[in-house]
Amino acid sequence: MTKEQTINLEDTMKKLEEIVKSLESENQSLEKNIQLFEQGLQLSKFLKKHLDAAERKIEILSKDSEGNTIIKVSDRFLCSKPKINA
Repeated sequence: MTKEQTINLEDTMKKLEEIVKSLESENQSLEKNIQLFEQGLQLSKFLKKHLDAAERKIEILSKDSEGNTIIKVSDRFLCSKPKINA
């Protein structure tokens, strides 16, 4: 993934977060909320496509030449925030 793609993904995630906050605020008209919802769906599909591609790449890189898994990354590790001991 190039630096430009990473920035694009980060910008897309920020935009999606803004849309969610706007929808949660309940200060918009129904028409505006529908428009925001549609935009949010498009952004989430874009993000899912790129995250799925990254996951496939990790799976490929985690196998040896015979197709055996050499690195096993649990879903819990990928989806959870790391715990930082203070």
